[in-house]
Amino acid sequence: MKRFVKPSLAIFGFVILAMYVTKIGLRGVSFIEHWPFRKSVHITQISCSIDKDGDGLDDLRDIVAGAREEVGRKPRYFSAYYQGGYPPDNEGVCTDVVWRAFRDAGYNLKELIDKDIREDMSQYPRIEGKPDPNIDFRRVQNLIVFFRRHGLELTTEIRPGDVANLYLWQAGDIVTFGYPYEHIAIVSDKRRPDGVPYLLHNAGPVASETDQLLSWPSPITGHFRFPRF
Repeated sequence: MKRFVKPSLAIFGFVILAMYVTKIGLRGVSFIEHWPFRKSVHITQISCSIDKDGDGLDDLRDIVAGAREEVGRKPRYFSAYYQGGYPPDNEGVCTDVVWRAFRDAGYNLKELIDKDIREDMSQYPRIEGKPDPNIDFRRVQNLIVFFRRHGLELTTEIRPGDVANLYLWQAGDIVTFGYPYEHIAIVSDKRRPDGVPYLLHNAGPVASETDQLLSWPSPITGHFRFPRF
Protein backbone atom coordinates (compact mmCIF):
# COMPACT_ATOMS: atom_id res chain seq x y z
CA MET A 1 0.00 0.00 0.00
CA LYS A 2 1.42 3.38 -1.02
CA ARG A 3 1.68 6.14 1.51
CA PHE A 4 1.05 9.72 0.59
CA VAL A 5 2.18 12.85 2.40
CA LYS A 6 -0.75 14.70 3.79
CA PRO A 7 -1.51 17.78 1.66
CA SER A 8 -1.27 20.04 4.71
CA LEU A 9 2.29 18.84 5.45
CA ALA A 10 3.36 19.19 1.81
CA ILE A 11 2.00 22.74 1.67
CA PHE A 12 3.70 23.60 4.96
CA GLY A 13 7.04 22.33 3.66
CA PHE A 14 6.68 24.27 0.42
CA VAL A 15 5.91 27.48 2.33
CA ILE A 16 8.98 27.06 4.55
CA LEU A 17 11.21 26.46 1.51
CA ALA A 18 9.72 29.46 -0.29
CA MET A 19 10.35 31.66 2.74
CA TYR A 20 13.97 30.49 2.87
CA VAL A 21 14.55 31.18 -0.82
CA THR A 22 12.88 34.59 -0.55
CA LYS A 23 14.99 35.55 2.46
CA ILE A 24 18.21 34.66 0.67
CA GLY A 25 17.13 36.35 -2.54
CA LEU A 26 16.31 39.59 -0.76
CA ARG A 27 19.86 39.70 0.56
CA GLY A 28 21.28 39.55 -2.94
CA VAL A 29 22.95 36.15 -2.49
CA SER A 30 22.19 33.12 -4.58
CA PHE A 31 20.04 30.37 -3.04
CA ILE A 32 22.55 27.67 -3.96
CA GLU A 33 25.29 29.38 -1.94
CA HIS A 34 23.15 29.14 1.19
CA TRP A 35 21.59 25.72 0.70
CA PRO A 36 21.67 24.31 4.26
CA PHE A 37 23.14 20.93 3.23
CA ARG A 38 25.93 22.37 1.10
CA LYS A 39 29.35 21.03 2.12
CA SER A 40 31.46 23.54 4.06
CA VAL A 41 34.86 24.59 2.74
CA HIS A 42 37.94 25.28 4.86
CA ILE A 43 40.10 28.33 4.12
CA THR A 44 43.56 28.39 5.69
CA GLN A 45 44.36 31.57 7.58
CA ILE A 46 47.70 33.09 6.63
CA SER A 47 50.29 34.31 9.11
CA CYS A 48 51.67 37.83 8.89
CA SER A 49 55.39 38.16 9.58
CA ILE A 50 54.96 41.57 11.30
CA ASP A 51 53.91 42.34 14.88
CA LYS A 52 54.13 46.13 15.00
CA ASP A 53 53.22 46.56 18.67
CA GLY A 54 55.01 43.45 19.90
CA ASP A 55 51.98 42.05 21.72
CA GLY A 56 52.32 38.51 20.39
CA LEU A 57 49.60 38.93 17.75
CA ASP A 58 50.68 39.40 14.15
CA ASP A 59 49.33 42.55 12.51
CA LEU A 60 46.47 40.93 10.60
CA ARG A 61 45.15 39.16 13.70
CA ASP A 62 45.68 42.35 15.71
CA ILE A 63 43.63 44.37 13.22
CA VAL A 64 40.80 41.83 13.45
CA ALA A 65 40.96 41.87 17.25
CA GLY A 66 40.82 45.67 17.26
CA ALA A 67 37.87 45.73 14.87
CA ARG A 68 36.03 43.15 16.96
CA GLU A 69 36.62 45.24 20.08
CA GLU A 70 35.07 48.17 18.22
CA VAL A 71 32.05 46.02 17.42
CA GLY A 72 31.86 45.07 21.09
CA ARG A 73 31.87 48.74 22.12
CA LYS A 74 28.94 49.34 19.73
CA PRO A 75 29.61 53.00 18.86
CA ARG A 76 26.54 54.50 17.20
CA TYR A 77 26.81 55.57 13.58
CA PHE A 78 27.13 59.35 13.58
CA SER A 79 28.90 61.46 10.98
CA ALA A 80 30.36 64.78 12.07
CA TYR A 81 33.45 66.99 11.81
CA TYR A 82 35.69 67.09 14.89
CA GLN A 83 38.47 69.48 15.83
CA GLY A 84 41.54 67.29 16.23
CA GLY A 85 40.00 64.72 13.94
CA TYR A 86 38.95 62.07 16.43
CA PRO A 87 35.30 61.43 17.33
CA PRO A 88 34.35 60.33 20.85
CA ASP A 89 34.55 56.59 21.54
CA ASN A 90 30.77 56.15 21.46
CA GLU A 91 30.43 57.60 17.95
CA GLY A 92 31.84 56.74 14.56
CA VAL A 93 31.39 55.86 10.91
CA CYS A 94 32.87 53.14 8.71
CA THR A 95 36.32 54.75 8.51
CA ASP A 96 36.54 54.98 12.30
CA VAL A 97 36.44 51.18 12.59
CA VAL A 98 39.56 51.09 10.41
CA TRP A 99 41.78 53.61 12.19
CA ARG A 100 40.72 52.28 15.60
CA ALA A 101 41.56 48.71 14.58
CA PHE A 102 44.91 49.86 13.21
CA ARG A 103 45.59 51.79 16.42
CA ASP A 104 45.15 48.58 18.39
CA ALA A 105 47.75 46.96 16.12
CA GLY A 106 50.27 49.76 16.75
CA TYR A 107 49.63 52.02 13.74
CA ASN A 108 48.62 55.68 13.84
CA LEU A 109 46.68 55.79 10.58
CA LYS A 110 45.93 59.49 10.89
CA GLU A 111 49.62 60.36 11.10
CA LEU A 112 50.47 58.03 8.22
CA ILE A 113 47.82 59.50 5.92
CA ASP A 114 48.52 63.13 6.86
CA LYS A 115 52.24 62.55 6.14
CA ASP A 116 51.50 60.85 2.81
CA ILE A 117 49.25 63.72 1.75
CA ARG A 118 51.92 66.30 2.61
CA GLU A 119 54.54 64.38 0.64
CA ASP A 120 52.46 63.83 -2.52
CA MET A 121 49.24 65.83 -2.45
CA SER A 122 48.60 65.26 -6.16
CA GLN A 123 47.77 61.62 -5.47
CA TYR A 124 44.82 62.60 -3.29
CA PRO A 125 42.19 64.21 -5.54
CA ARG A 126 39.55 64.07 -2.77
CA ILE A 127 41.28 66.84 -0.80
CA GLU A 128 41.28 69.19 -3.84
CA GLY A 129 44.67 70.66 -2.93
CA LYS A 130 43.54 71.70 0.56
CA PRO A 131 44.55 69.17 3.20
CA ASP A 132 42.47 69.07 6.37
CA PRO A 133 43.98 66.80 9.03
CA ASN A 134 40.72 67.00 10.98
CA ILE A 135 38.91 64.88 8.39
CA ASP A 136 41.25 63.57 5.65
CA PHE A 137 41.98 60.25 7.40
CA ARG A 138 38.24 59.61 7.81
CA ARG A 139 37.38 59.78 4.11
CA VAL A 140 36.99 56.50 2.21
CA GLN A 141 38.52 57.86 -1.01
CA ASN A 142 41.66 58.99 0.83
CA LEU A 143 42.00 55.60 2.49
CA ILE A 144 41.78 53.91 -0.91
CA VAL A 145 44.64 56.05 -2.20
CA PHE A 146 46.76 55.34 0.87
CA PHE A 147 46.26 51.57 0.77
CA ARG A 148 46.93 51.46 -2.98
CA ARG A 149 50.20 53.26 -2.41
CA HIS A 150 51.38 51.45 0.70
CA GLY A 151 49.48 48.19 0.95
CA LEU A 152 49.07 45.10 -1.20
CA GLU A 153 46.22 45.41 -3.71
CA LEU A 154 44.33 42.14 -4.16
CA THR A 155 41.49 40.66 -6.18
CA THR A 156 37.99 42.11 -5.92
CA GLU A 157 36.43 38.90 -7.29
CA ILE A 158 34.61 36.63 -4.85
CA ARG A 159 33.73 33.04 -5.79
CA PRO A 160 31.78 31.22 -3.06
CA GLY A 161 33.10 27.71 -2.46
CA ASP A 162 36.32 28.35 -4.42
CA VAL A 163 39.15 27.68 -1.96
CA ALA A 164 41.87 29.23 -4.14
CA ASN A 165 39.90 32.44 -4.63
CA LEU A 166 38.75 32.76 -1.03
CA TYR A 167 42.29 32.15 0.27
CA LEU A 168 43.02 35.62 -1.12
CA TRP A 169 40.36 37.05 1.18
CA GLN A 170 42.05 36.97 4.57
CA ALA A 171 40.99 38.25 7.98
CA GLY A 172 42.39 41.73 8.55
CA ASP A 173 42.18 42.71 4.87
CA ILE A 174 40.46 45.97 3.93
CA VAL A 175 37.60 46.12 1.42
CA THR A 176 36.02 49.26 -0.06
CA PHE A 177 32.76 49.82 -1.88
CA GLY A 178 31.83 52.59 -4.31
CA TYR A 179 28.83 54.62 -5.42
CA PRO A 180 26.04 54.93 -4.37
CA TYR A 181 26.81 53.56 -0.86
CA GLU A 182 30.50 54.32 -0.40
CA HIS A 183 31.87 52.20 2.41
CA ILE A 184 34.96 50.60 3.94
CA ALA A 185 35.18 47.50 6.12
CA ILE A 186 37.61 45.00 7.63
CA VAL A 187 37.41 41.37 6.55
CA SER A 188 36.52 39.13 9.49
CA ASP A 189 37.96 35.74 10.48
CA LYS A 190 34.38 34.45 10.59
CA ARG A 191 33.20 32.79 7.38
CA ARG A 192 30.04 31.36 5.90
CA PRO A 193 30.00 27.61 5.16
CA ASP A 194 30.87 28.43 1.54
CA GLY A 195 34.00 30.27 2.70
CA VAL A 196 32.87 33.86 2.08
CA PRO A 197 34.04 35.99 5.04
CA TYR A 198 31.94 38.31 7.15
CA LEU A 199 32.68 42.02 7.56
CA LEU A 200 33.59 44.01 10.67
CA HIS A 201 32.29 47.50 10.02
CA ASN A 202 29.94 50.31 10.97
CA ALA A 203 27.04 50.70 8.58
CA GLY A 204 24.62 51.77 11.31
CA PRO A 205 22.94 51.86 13.65
CA VAL A 206 26.09 50.60 15.47
CA ALA A 207 29.32 48.82 14.57
CA SER A 208 28.66 45.16 13.79
CA GLU A 209 29.94 41.90 12.27
CA THR A 210 27.72 40.90 9.36
CA ASP A 211 27.49 38.75 6.23
CA GLN A 212 27.47 41.58 3.68
CA LEU A 213 30.57 41.15 1.52
CA LEU A 214 28.44 39.93 -1.38
CA SER A 215 25.23 41.75 -0.55
CA TRP A 216 26.45 45.31 0.06
CA PRO A 217 24.42 47.45 -2.38
CA SER A 218 27.47 48.96 -4.12
CA PRO A 219 30.27 47.37 -6.13
CA ILE A 220 33.61 46.52 -4.54
CA THR A 221 36.22 49.10 -5.53
CA GLY A 222 39.24 47.84 -3.63
CA HIS A 223 40.69 44.98 -1.60
CA PHE A 224 43.93 45.65 0.29
CA ARG A 225 46.32 44.10 2.80
CA PHE A 226 48.35 46.28 5.13
CA PRO A 227 51.15 46.09 5.95
CA ARG A 228 52.60 44.68 2.77
CA PHE A 229 54.62 41.55 3.59
